[in-house]
Amino acid sequence: MTQQVSSRPLAPAADPAPAGLDPAAVNLADLEREAALARLFDTNHTQLLRLAVLLGAEGEAEDIVSEAFYELYRRWHRLRSHDAALSYLRSVVCNLVRMRVRRLQVARKHAEQVIESVGSAEAEVLLRDDQRALVEAIKLLPARQREALVLRYWLDLRESEIASAMGISAGAVKSHTSRGMATLTRLLEERR
Repeated sequence: MTQQVSSRPLAPAADPAPAGLDPAAVNLADLEREAALARLFDTNHTQLLRLAVLLGAEGEAEDIVSEAFYELYRRWHRLRSHDAALSYLRSVVCNLVRMRVRRLQVARKHAEQVIESVGSAEAEVLLRDDQRALVEAIKLLPARQREALVLRYWLDLRESEIASAMGISAGAVKSHTSRGMATLTRLLEERR
């Protein structure tokens, strides 16, 4: 007998009802949270995976996106509005990728042997052949420029949304985007 496995992340057991709240109201709130998270997962999982891959988390993109959904699940009641959930997920993905990159930089600094980066199967499936040259050039950009460009041109976010996701000001977003585009243009022209 084969067992079917869902790609939807498993949610931990529900938190006990906070002091002074009706357990029935908490259960209804938990059901609403579960339904909202399921909708978010179904509609945005692939987009968030692509974001993680483009920011440099090729082999760990699935883990990073899963962790982002878990963090959203844990902090659902702290959101200022449920409309902010997707923005929160993007921020968490950006931060987790940043932490991963820093961790890899430290590990590489202390490693004696050079390890070649091999693209994962999920990254190869997500990216079409005509995008590979662009993605390779994007990988050469500094992290903040890469993040700003991916959030702006891949996810089509506004400057205020990018600033929120990256935790910087709108002016810094403009600066990173401008510098990133100039560097990217130069890299792609050199490649021709």
